Amino acid sequence: MTDFYDPAYYWNRELSWLDFNQRILEEARDKRNLLFERLKFLSITSSNLDEFFMVRVASIKDMIHAEYKKRDIAGMTPEEQLAAIQKKTHEMVNQQYSTYQRSLLRELRDNGLRVIASYDELKEGEAEFLDRYFKENVYPVLTPMAYDSSRPFPLVLNKTLNIAALVRPKKPTKEQGSKPDFAMVQVPSVLSRIIELPARTEEGKVTERSVILLETVIEKNIHQLFSNYDVLCTSPFRIMRNADFTLDEEEAQDLLEEISKQLKKRRRGEVIRLEIEEKPDKKLLKILKEELEVSNEDIYEIGGPLDLTFLMKMYGLPVFEHLKDPKYTPQPVPELMNDKDIFTNIRERDIFLHHPYETFDPVVNFVRTAARDSQVLAIKQTLYRVSSTSPIIAALEEAAGNGKQVTVLVELKARFDEENNIIWAKRLEKAGCHVIYGLLGLKTHSKITLVVRHEEDGIRRYVHLGTGNYNDSTAKLYTDCGIFTADPRIGEDATAVFNMLSGYSEPAGWNELWCAPLWLRKRLLTRIRRETENAREGKPAGIIAKMNSLCDKEIIAALYEASAAGVQIDLIVRGICCLKTGIPGVSENIRVRSIVGRNLEHARITRFENGGEPLYYMGSADWMPRNLDKRVEIVFPVLSPDIQRKVQHILDVQLADNLNAHELQPDGSYQKPDLRGKRKISSQNTFMREAEEAARAVEREKDPQLTRTFIPMEAKEGGNDV
Repeated sequence: MTDFYDPAYYWNRELSWLDFNQRILEEARDKRNLLFERLKFLSITSSNLDEFFMVRVASIKDMIHAEYKKRDIAGMTPEEQLAAIQKKTHEMVNQQYSTYQRSLLRELRDNGLRVIASYDELKEGEAEFLDRYFKENVYPVLTPMAYDSSRPFPLVLNKTLNIAALVRPKKPTKEQGSKPDFAMVQVPSVLSRIIELPARTEEGKVTERSVILLETVIEKNIHQLFSNYDVLCTSPFRIMRNADFTLDEEEAQDLLEEISKQLKKRRRGEVIRLEIEEKPDKKLLKILKEELEVSNEDIYEIGGPLDLTFLMKMYGLPVFEHLKDPKYTPQPVPELMNDKDIFTNIRERDIFLHHPYETFDPVVNFVRTAARDSQVLAIKQTLYRVSSTSPIIAALEEAAGNGKQVTVLVELKARFDEENNIIWAKRLEKAGCHVIYGLLGLKTHSKITLVVRHEEDGIRRYVHLGTGNYNDSTAKLYTDCGIFTADPRIGEDATAVFNMLSGYSEPAGWNELWCAPLWLRKRLLTRIRRETENAREGKPAGIIAKMNSLCDKEIIAALYEASAAGVQIDLIVRGICCLKTGIPGVSENIRVRSIVGRNLEHARITRFENGGEPLYYMGSADWMPRNLDKRVEIVFPVLSPDIQRKVQHILDVQLADNLNAHELQPDGSYQKPDLRGKRKISSQNTFMREAEEAARAVEREKDPQLTRTFIPMEAKEGGNDV
């Protein structure tokens, strides 16, 4: 009998994540993509790698320090995982900089943008401009820091860019001797890292634009900061610190205060990676290595500018719009393009939202209208990540000011948003909202809003359920789905969710919603096993599932068993996938694809064939142990036949995508589909075009004489287009 839990049938989670980042890097290397889009992809690989080290690599190092020996899903010890990660990451970083130095820089120059790497490349007049710029704008902001017998080694902050130097007094005292001292200066983040030089023109037309990085200018002028010293050598460097922290919530009397303390500790977390300019001075590197306590394996010598996230700022430079994907404006939701209020529209039928192809405005409008509606009695909402100028927060404050009962769960443990969420929580409390900080030991990751309204026929509940955060900024970049409904059964479940979150009321059962951590895993496994039974009985059986990550061993084993029984399984997994394809007798009927495009794939959708009567679900949960066992998550059914057709269309188009999709091979590699003789399909561009067409159709129905400028996505140039 096959053991579906055999570690040989699983990929390591961390290495699978690195494969995901490699897929993004491949988009930066793909010359079918427009040049500035390639810059953006390369920037994303860098920011992704930072977070991976601060959290995942830090966690593995913690295991090693604690002498934790348990093997992972793929049978690897923490030491084996760390060694494999370091090897793979060094290869990836080399490829990042090879892409930047050998390909992108040349193409930028060919397209009129010169990126200056050193003062040796400056043309006439540019040195004078930079000297003046340094004196007037940079020098006053800099703070040189020395390290000697009387001064401790400076605190190097996480992710900051710094310039280290060895200096020697021009007139050393006897006590000082000839031994060089260490000094450093932090490259100030308050200044733009990209300095644009005066453009070169011919006959009144700009022929070339030039930029230089701030650290290059500081490094050239660093001697001005140490006027009584000779600067022997300099080297830019950067560190990653352990940003993960463990909360003992049972011992913490005040969760908000405890998280605030932990955030301060991040400043001095263990250094887990040191990036430094290639071929640094050996004495300088030795000082950094000893003082920061970094091993050789954690040192990355970089052949180019450190921290490639500056490329996202370069992407924002004007004039180069022809080298970027055409800008897209999220379209109105057709069902809401009328004069009715939001509640009337929802009463008439469930309404589907598909972001960012359709605008996020209806979600904001839903909360804002509820805040101002005299018939609304209460608003309840979960918040995981919100924007820095959130209109949702403003609407909730207004609702409390208007006398509504407002209950908001603000998840303080949302990683890297803790500080932001603490500020929002305090602000909401000040406005008169009842703020909940989540359940003990669990993160609340569900996306749900409940509005309770008094109407002529009694109390009615309106609910919004989604796959993405209530964040109006990321809703323009992340692909997510949501539903508005006034279905009484879902409204009843929504009330039960908030009663569970705000008190100790655990419902005996649910009408329609699947909730983690107590019920979701069981429901998923039941559905997967039912497909297995249907296949064995000769009934129609199949599973299509779209998610961000798949690494839960019990779920994967159930999928293997279903595949072995003949169930056809298509998985659309953006990131981590620990499941292996193509194993004889185990996963021959499973196909996995990952879509990497201009928008971040974020929606979670599942379809079960169910003997020929398909069932559709969406929600906030990935198929990971943390989502199924350690978070409050909600998965909701798609009950409307009309919305079911729309969801099926999304799955069909993504399974047909052959431009942005990467298919998982049995050896663990990902390859793009063969395009020879096939129509090129980009799912994201298809959805943009369809959203434009749907909105235009409604406008024309309202006004047949109306004309609207419209360029079909097929006609637009660029590597990501249909």
